[in-house]
Amino acid sequence: MPDDEFLRSTLRDQWHLFPSEMIELPATLMSRGWEFTADGERHVARLAEISARQPLEAGLTVAVHLRGVRIDAGIPVRTLGGALTVVTPHGALAVLRRIPGRRLDGRDPVDQQWWGERLGAVHRALQGFHHPGLRPWQLLDPDAAHLDAEPWLRAAVTDAVAAATRLTVTDRLTYGVLHGDPAPEMFVLDPSTGRSGLLYCGASGTGPLVYDVAAAVVYAGGLERAGELLDGYRAAGPVGADELDAALPVLLRLRWAVQGDRAARLGCPAALGAAREALESMPG
Repeated sequence: MPDDEFLRSTLRDQWHLFPSEMIELPATLMSRGWEFTADGERHVARLAEISARQPLEAGLTVAVHLRGVRIDAGIPVRTLGGALTVVTPHGALAVLRRIPGRRLDGRDPVDQQWWGERLGAVHRALQGFHHPGLRPWQLLDPDAAHLDAEPWLRAAVTDAVAAATRLTVTDRLTYGVLHGDPAPEMFVLDPSTGRSGLLYCGASGTGPLVYDVAAAVVYAGGLERAGELLDGYRAAGPVGADELDAALPVLLRLRWAVQGDRAARLGCPAALGAAREALESMPG
């Protein structure tokens, strides 16, 4: 991961921003982030894998679209050369102006309501949105070599992919633009105005919207801890209750398989162990 000096020099050289302080944000599955102050304004820097550069830029464009339909979102800051992102040895880096408010706490029931409601509102607002950088949803490759990292992993991924394939073939699912990494820290609430918004849109793609909900449920700590999150989403999102109830268990298993696949590929034993524990505790 980049050190503080590398980030500061990149922000200075590419954006002409001189941070007075930098705070690393909680890690998410698809990217890393930092908040910093420069020129009297708060900013957010996000770093994703090089392979995710186009989806990252699509997510920045999503933020502009959301602001046009009165959903608060971070404002992308272009580089001195006019680009949305910069390729570095550590990944693709983007900068946004931070919207006001505190990051949501996924453990708090009231914050969970805000979290689910905003995710649902974003899904609804992005129906019909198109961008060439949006990747179509792709399932994991059960034959990938890195799945040999643990004896249980390949079978778990194979089962999760097979179940998701059956779901997409036999059920009519609601497709749209996915956030991709809807952790609670990606959403904020401004206590002074009561407005909630999206701090950052992840490496966006298109796919079944319930997959985004499943990703949020994982961040909430599982179905038994995500009741308020799901209530908030049902109230604002475009997915019907029947579809949500039918698809969520299958796509929740797939999300954990994705986390196991990624942990094996990147060599993260702790994350791999967490994925195994979750997959083995799930029914079926």
